[in-house]
Amino acid sequence: MKLHHIPLLAPLLSSRPTFASPDLSASRHLWYTSPAPATDWENGALPIGNGRLAATIYGGVRAEVITLNENTIWSGPFQERTPENALAALPIARELLLNGSITEAGEFIQREMMHEIDSMRAYSYFGNLELGFGHDEAKVEGYRRWLDTRKGDAGVEYVVEGVKYTREYIASFPAGVLAARFTASEKGALTLNATFCRVSDATSLQASVSDRAPWIRLSGTSGQPAEEYPIVFSGQASFVAEGALFTSSNGTLTLVNATTVDIFFDAETNYRYPSQEAIDAEIAHKLTDALNKGYDRIRDEALADSSSLLDRASIDFGISTDETSDLATDERIALVRSAGGLDGDLELATLAWNYGRHLLVASSRNTTEAIDLPANLQGIWNNQTTAAWGGKYTININTEMNYWPAGPTNLIETQEPLFDLFAVAYPRGQKLARDMYNCSGVVFHHNLDVWGDPAPVDNYTSSSMWPMGAAWLATHLYDQYRFTGDKALLADTIYPYLVDVAKFYQCYTFEHEGYKVTGPSLSPENTFIIPENWTVAGNKAAMDVAIPMDDQIIWEVLHNLLDAASELGIADDDHTVSAAKSFLHKIHPPRIGFQGQIQEWRLDYESSAPGHRHLSPLFGLHPGGQFSPLVNSTLSAAAEVLLEDRLSHGSGSTGWSNAWFINQYARLYRGDDAWAQIEKWFSLYPTNTLWNTDDGATFQIDGNFGVVSGITEMLLQSHAGVVHLLPALPAVAVPRGSARGLMARGGFTVDIDWEDGRLRTAVIRSLAGGALRVRVHDGVEFFVDGEKYEKGLETEEGGDFSDWLRHVRVLPALGYQLRLTSYIRDHILSL
Repeated sequence: MKLHHIPLLAPLLSSRPTFASPDLSASRHLWYTSPAPATDWENGALPIGNGRLAATIYGGVRAEVITLNENTIWSGPFQERTPENALAALPIARELLLNGSITEAGEFIQREMMHEIDSMRAYSYFGNLELGFGHDEAKVEGYRRWLDTRKGDAGVEYVVEGVKYTREYIASFPAGVLAARFTASEKGALTLNATFCRVSDATSLQASVSDRAPWIRLSGTSGQPAEEYPIVFSGQASFVAEGALFTSSNGTLTLVNATTVDIFFDAETNYRYPSQEAIDAEIAHKLTDALNKGYDRIRDEALADSSSLLDRASIDFGISTDETSDLATDERIALVRSAGGLDGDLELATLAWNYGRHLLVASSRNTTEAIDLPANLQGIWNNQTTAAWGGKYTININTEMNYWPAGPTNLIETQEPLFDLFAVAYPRGQKLARDMYNCSGVVFHHNLDVWGDPAPVDNYTSSSMWPMGAAWLATHLYDQYRFTGDKALLADTIYPYLVDVAKFYQCYTFEHEGYKVTGPSLSPENTFIIPENWTVAGNKAAMDVAIPMDDQIIWEVLHNLLDAASELGIADDDHTVSAAKSFLHKIHPPRIGFQGQIQEWRLDYESSAPGHRHLSPLFGLHPGGQFSPLVNSTLSAAAEVLLEDRLSHGSGSTGWSNAWFINQYARLYRGDDAWAQIEKWFSLYPTNTLWNTDDGATFQIDGNFGVVSGITEMLLQSHAGVVHLLPALPAVAVPRGSARGLMARGGFTVDIDWEDGRLRTAVIRSLAGGALRVRVHDGVEFFVDGEKYEKGLETEEGGDFSDWLRHVRVLPALGYQLRLTSYIRDHILSL
C-alpha cells in the first residue's frame, strides 16, 4: 500500500537577493566558526536530506567535501537465506530447552537453524562531491557554517581578501534533488574544480561542458558480477554559472570568473529503475525540471515543504545564559561535557529536540516512488562503502526507536515508509514462516535489509533467534491509525497486517504449563547464567522458551487487533476476532521475580549482565502500555524495580540505551529522573554535530530520536487512552516553558504552557472527533458544573461544546482554580 503526502507550498518568489546567512538562534541552529575536520565526518559534517537523497557538508575553505547518499545504494542483491534444516530442527531445539540442556540447545540452534550466509546486505554510500576553491585558510576571516533545524537548509560564509563567499545547501523533497548555491560578493571572483570520488566499485567518471548545464557524473555498482544482479547506480551534478568559463578533463569540471554558481544533483539506482536507460531517463527528468525551475524556486519550494512539517510543533524550555547562548555549538557541547549537565543551557535541549525532528523529516519521507525506505541505523547518512553495523533496519529496538517521536511531535507521515518496508518484507516473511516454522502468517527476525530479508542474521547467540520483529513493527502500524484516524488505511492495510502477524504466533507458540509460549527465542541481547542441574551449569546462555518480552509484544499486538476490529465494526463472533480473544487468554501474564521486579526470562535466572543496555523486559512500560501506572499499578511498580536495578548496574551505557531510560522514567511519571538521563546523554554521547553515538564514538541515529521522544513524553502522553498533560515535568530543572502542536492519539493536537512547575494553560484541538479524556500532572481533580470530572468529553470535528462546558474548578485545597472553556474544535484548560 502506498501513502502519499502532498506538501502545502508557500507562494513562490520570482527572484531572490544574494544569499545571506540567518540570525543564529541557540535553540534552532547548529553553527560553528571553523570547517569540519576533513578526517572526522561524524564530529563535524552537517546533515541535510529529502528522505531519499542526503548530503553531509564539511564546509571546507581550500576544498569542500560533500558526502552523498541515496537510500537504495546497498551492498548487493537479495540473498535467499532460509535455513534448510530449521523446520526439522525446531521440535528438537524445543525439547532440549525444556529438559534443561540449555548449552546443547544453543549450539544446536546455531548449527541447524541458521543459514551459512550469516550476513544480510549493508547500507553503502554514493560517494563524495569534491569542490576545490583554492582559498588560503590563513587569510580567512569571519568564518561561519550552520544548519537550520526548523527549515532544513545549511550554509557557509567567510571572507578572503575582502571578498565574501557564501554557500547554501538545500535538499528538496518536492523536486527530488539536492541543490546548492555558491556566491562571491565581487563579480567574477569565484573559481572551482568539481569531481566525484568513491573508494571502490566506481565504473565510470565523466565530465562535460557540451550541454546546456555542464555536468559531472559518477556510476558504480555494489561490486558483484553482472550475472549476480548487483545494485547499479548513477549520479549527476549539473552546474549553472552565468558568465563563467567551463572546461572539463578526466572527470573534473573547472569553472572560472563566476559570481554565482548553482548546482543540482540527483542519483538513481536499479532498485527502483530496472535498467541503465531507465536510471538515466529519471536523472535527466529530475535535473531538467530543476534547471527549468531554477535555484530560487527550488529553494522556496523545498523550504516551504520542510517548514510545513517542522513548524507544526515546537517546545520552549527558556533562554540559556548569555555565557552559553552566544557560543558555537561545539563549544556549548564541550561545556556540557565538562559540567556533566545542562545548567545554564536549557536551549541546548530545545536544539536537540528541533534537530531530531529535522533528522526525521530529512531521512524518512513518503515520496512519489513506488517504494520508500525508512530511516536506518544512521538515518540516511553514511560515508563508507559499508555503514557501521551494516546500517541495517535493526528491529529489536533501533528502527522502532527511530519512529517514537513521529506521532507525538506531529510528524506522523514520516512513519509511512515503514509501511513500504513492511510490504517489501511481507511476502518473504510469509515464505519464511512456512519454510522455517510450518506456519501461516508472517515472521521477521531481528534485522531487515533493503530487500526485506527476514531470516535470522549474524548467527549471534544473544540476538539472531528472535522471531518477534514483525510483531513489534506492527504496533507502529496500528499507532499510525491511533494518531490519524484513517479508517481506510486501517481496513485495507493495517488490520490485514495485524491479522497475519497474530496468525503466525497462534501457530508458532506451543503449550507449556497451561500457556502458549514462544521458543526458541531470547531477550535481546542479554544472557543469563545456566542454573544448577541444567547443562552446563554456570555457563552463559541466551536462548530459551517462554520469553516474557515476547508475551508483552504479543499482548500488545492482540489488543491492537481487537481494538482495530472494534473500530471497523467487525463482530465479536468473527472467526479472526474470536480466535484472537481466545489466544489472548493463553498468553502468560507478566512474571514478577523474587526482588519484586518484572522478570526477564521464564524462570528468575541470574542475569550475566544485570546492567545490560537493552531494556527488553520493560517493553510493556515503554513503548508498550501494559505496565502503565494508569493501566496496572502492580506491574508498573515491578517495572520500576527492574529499571532501577538495570541503572544501578550501569545500564544506559550507549546513547540509544540512555535515551530509552528517558522514556521509561517519563512513563513512570518521574520527571526529575528523566531529566537526569537527558543530562547524562548530553554529557556522554553526542558528537559536535549533536549526532548520537554508541558509546561516545560511532554515529547511531536512534538515540537522537529517542531523546526527542523522551522529552516529549515528559510533556504529553496518550498511550493509556488519556490525554495526559505534563505527566513527568522536571519542575526544578525546567520550571517554566511551553509546547505547541504536540499530537495525542485519538487525533488531538495539544498546546501547553507551564509556570513554577505547574500547568498554566493548555489547548486541546480535536481534529477527528471522538472521546477525549484529560489528566493533568499526577491526577489533579477538578469539577465540571459542580460535578467531578470523570467521564471525559465527546467531541466532533467542528463541533461546538460551549453549551456542555461552562467552567471547571479544582479542589480548593490545591489553592488555585482551573477553568475550562470550549470553542469550536478547541478545549482550553487554564490555571
